[in-house]
Amino acid sequence: MVEELVAAGVTLVSAGAVYVMAAARVVKQYERGVVFRLGKLRPDVRGPGFTMIVPGVDKLRKVNMQIVTMPVPGQEGITRDNVTVRVDAVVYFKVTSPAEAVVRVEDYRFAVAQMAQTSLRSIIGKSELDDLLSNREKLNQGLELMIDSPAVEWGVTIDRVEIKDVSLPETMKRSMARQAEADRERRARVINADAELQASKKLAEAAKEMSEQPAALQLRLLQTVVAVAAEKNSTLVLPFPVELLRFLEKAQQGVAAAPPAVPQPVQEQRPPLESRPNPDAGGSISGQD
Repeated sequence: MVEELVAAGVTLVSAGAVYVMAAARVVKQYERGVVFRLGKLRPDVRGPGFTMIVPGVDKLRKVNMQIVTMPVPGQEGITRDNVTVRVDAVVYFKVTSPAEAVVRVEDYRFAVAQMAQTSLRSIIGKSELDDLLSNREKLNQGLELMIDSPAVEWGVTIDRVEIKDVSLPETMKRSMARQAEADRERRARVINADAELQASKKLAEAAKEMSEQPAALQLRLLQTVVAVAAEKNSTLVLPFPVELLRFLEKAQQGVAAAPPAVPQPVQEQRPPLESRPNPDAGGSISGQD
């Protein structure tokens, strides 16, 4: 009798252990358990920890509640200003209602991925190239709203959407490079012209001051000589003083103003024939033979 009781107890314990092993489930902290009993959704969602189900009757499906990072494959499209681009993005989303995520959509990850690709193509067609390159924050918000609208019904909330990269054709890159180079050159010329204008004004003021003080110009000349002489690899040529040049210029102008002197021919004066001495006679020679 005792042996039969012991055997029955052992059998009962074994059956209980088998039942517990078949019914026991462990839900992790970042998961939630959705129970289907004979195919019907149970209203209670199992939280993290140890839980029990009816083996063969209940079916537990675990849903991850963490934020999922899903890269969106590069989508090619034509912008509103007729430029072909390829845009890559990434979507951050999480499940807020485990029951709806399991019941309303077959695979919520695949559904979110397809919706993200479709929305990204739509954003490309509605935007211009400058917006894709410089105004990405606004496009990210618009893309997030487009994906989040249908995802709310699936028990999924879009946390954020980011456009990672915008790939342009090589011809467009070269055109943009030339445009940027031309703009930089234009700005450099404007800055250079402005500098020349300011320098000319300062030089005019300096020339006016030096014209009132002649010695200032000579001092400025000496300063230039000192600055040039500081370089050992240069040859210094000392110019004439300005006063000497002015003196030579005035002297040259005075000589050019005076008329040139014309030389007169010299006539030889001889005494009269009667008064010429006769070397043979020793007396005066008359005019008759």
